[in-house]
Amino acid sequence: MFLYLMSLLLCGGFMCLSIWQVINFVDMEADYMNPIELCQSLNAWVVPEVMAHGTLTLLFLLTGEWACFLVNVPLLAWNGYKISQKRHLYDPTVVFRHLSEYKREGFIKVGFFFFSFFFYLYCMISSLIEA
Repeated sequence: MFLYLMSLLLCGGFMCLSIWQVINFVDMEADYMNPIELCQSLNAWVVPEVMAHGTLTLLFLLTGEWACFLVNVPLLAWNGYKISQKRHLYDPTVVFRHLSEYKREGFIKVGFFFFSFFFYLYCMISSLIEA
């Protein structure tokens, strides 16, 4: 029960963070923000987001919540791939060239966390009914 409640709170935070990232990319595209400010503000949240998501996924694995663990594996693998390729931080010199890719990734993450939020809510309600 506590794990589901924590996952709902984290997932809501991840969703807000992903929406904020997309808004920042749109602001930069409209020339309301310069690339250096954008990258500084976004890079401050990259590692904490990845670590929190990795910890949540590990907790699902350790507690035997296999469905929740398997839902999180694709994003965890993607984040691991980006870190291994050293592409996890935003670079102000190339952010304009990759802006559409970053926006697409942000929208996908918003959708993923939106789905995850309701999936965790369903799991929490079903565990409450069973108890």
